[in-house]
Amino acid sequence: QVQLVESGGGLVQPGGSLRLSCAASGSIIGIYAMGWYRQAPGKQRELVATITTGGITNYADSEKGRFTISRDNAKNTVYLQMNSLKPEDTAVYYCNGKRRGMDYWGKGTLVTVSS
Repeated sequence: QVQLVESGGGLVQPGGSLRLSCAASGSIIGIYAMGWYRQAPGKQRELVATITTGGITNYADSEKGRFTISRDNAKNTVYLQMNSLKPEDTAVYYCNGKRRGMDYWGKGTLVTVSS
C-alpha cells in the first residue's frame, strides 16, 4: 500500500501563491509518476499536473505558466507551486501516485481563493 498525505492548502487572495506538498510512504518502490488533481464543488476531478520519477512533467493547459510541479525523490515528496491564483482555482487538491497499474490517492487539501 501507498500512503499519500497532502499539506499546504488554505485561504489565499486572488493573485496570491501557495505551495502544496505531498509526502509518500509505505510501498513507494515502483511509483513511476505522481501528480496533482483537483475537484471543485459540483465538478469532476481534473488533472492539474504530473511528474515522473525521471522528472518529465505534464500540465493541464489552464495551469501552464502559473503552476509548477516538482519532486524530491530523497524525501518521497511532490510539490505544487501555485502562483497568480484565481477564484476558479478553488478546489480540493488531491495527490496521486501511480504504481504497478494502480492509482493511489491522498485525502485532499482544500485551496480557497477569495478576497
